[in-house]
Amino acid sequence: MGRRGIHRGTAGGAPPSAHRELAYAVADGTRDIFHPLIVIGRGLRTLMATGRRTWAQTPRERRGPALLLTASCLAILALIPYGPPLVAAAVMGAGAWAGRGRGHRETGEAENARLQTLYDALVPYFSVPEDPKPLYQHGGHWPKAFEEHAFDDEGRLSSLRLRYPAYFADGEEEPRARVEQLLHLKAGRGREYRFDWDEEANRLTLSALPPLPADIAAQRFVTAPGETVLGFTDPGDVQRTLPVGDGEEMRDAPPVVWRTGPRSAEPHLLALGRPGGGTTTLLRSVTLQALHHGGDVVVVDGGGTGEYACLTGREGVLAVETSLTGALAILEWACHETERRLTAAGHARQLGRAVPEDVRRPLWIVVDRPVGLSQLATGQGRTDPQELLAVPLRHGRVTGVTVAVGEQLDAAGRLAEPVWTAARARAVLGAAGPDRTTAALGSPPHTTAGPELPPGRGYARLGSGPVHRLQVPATPDPYDEEADEAQRGAVLALLPVRTAALPSGVEAVPWSGYDEELPAQAT
Repeated sequence: MGRRGIHRGTAGGAPPSAHRELAYAVADGTRDIFHPLIVIGRGLRTLMATGRRTWAQTPRERRGPALLLTASCLAILALIPYGPPLVAAAVMGAGAWAGRGRGHRETGEAENARLQTLYDALVPYFSVPEDPKPLYQHGGHWPKAFEEHAFDDEGRLSSLRLRYPAYFADGEEEPRARVEQLLHLKAGRGREYRFDWDEEANRLTLSALPPLPADIAAQRFVTAPGETVLGFTDPGDVQRTLPVGDGEEMRDAPPVVWRTGPRSAEPHLLALGRPGGGTTTLLRSVTLQALHHGGDVVVVDGGGTGEYACLTGREGVLAVETSLTGALAILEWACHETERRLTAAGHARQLGRAVPEDVRRPLWIVVDRPVGLSQLATGQGRTDPQELLAVPLRHGRVTGVTVAVGEQLDAAGRLAEPVWTAARARAVLGAAGPDRTTAALGSPPHTTAGPELPPGRGYARLGSGPVHRLQVPATPDPYDEEADEAQRGAVLALLPVRTAALPSGVEAVPWSGYDEELPAQAT
């Protein structure tokens, strides 16, 4: 592959002068002479950056053994004959290999024009009149600002690494958001992009991201008690993978794991989304995982659509309420149960005894669409159901009570203050827009969303951590005939055994292919 030559275009299209042509020839000759050193130097910088990222991602308890192992290897290499020269040669070879092809592909006319257009569009964002030597200026050329770039087979920009001046306010969200929006538009719509800001080196890297897999169905994930898989994200964002089944094959996928319990900093969940975005799917997935780990679950379906009817009468499910009266009754019980647990735990600690088993048993309160119930209660002059959630939200972490709330994004402003304050694990699903996503998560995502998102696709943030892309496992209502049959069967296989009889007048009939029986009115 050829090396990228110096850009010879001019702003007005006139041919360069003789002196300028001589300068270009000298620069090209010098570049050819020092090309091996340039390649090795670029590769060594890449290796150093990779080493710094690896060291930053290494847990603190593993850094000591890693340093000891590295020092031992270096000592052994220093003692063997010709050890240091061999190490130097290996480092040079690794640097040459790492820097062999990055940023050197011969740029075609169409690609050159696209890069120049992108450079011209960035001039108003990265330049000020007071700069004596601007990096971005009208009539300038992109090679001095764009260090690396790559195009895919269709001629679209797939990655770009650019420099920006030190006076650019890269620590503020609004200037960064404007630059990211511009790059998203100029690089091509229809894809998702990731923006990595290196404030220390004044570099910005744009990368086109592949879509997250939307074919992972609900299943028993390999997690410990107190761990809940919200969904799956990009491989480089988390330091953990889980084996997931995809039909008859198994593969590893990076999960977004939400930890609950007395030591969790974000013990409650708030999921927001557009209609059809997958909020109910996420709550259903969380409920099935809670039941798998032996917890008790209380479900309040404020929408009243029967999305949680499959949980009625199951082992571990204390109640599934859809009416205002039933919701107020079960939430009032949950409030008293939280207070009882808090009193019992405090009394046990005062006596120096272990916390009773019934207090340690996890209790999950899953509330979907509480705003609708609040409006209905206000019209009837009754207690707001969200007020009854204040006690579990405030004291749930120390009493083993976890609250998961789901609501439509348009009604998020009518959620009670305790919900916003205590539910520090957040998820935003569907096409919410950058402003609403930032307001819900408390931090802007570093990626852009595509034009069409599958159900369950969005963003998640745990406490004050980073924002992750999220794809919720496919967990449809098993009684929904329009859902995929394999996914319905997967959800049905995860349901606990039925301990209560079906309501009167509902006949159970077998569903072909599975041992579970579905209510006749559902089929």
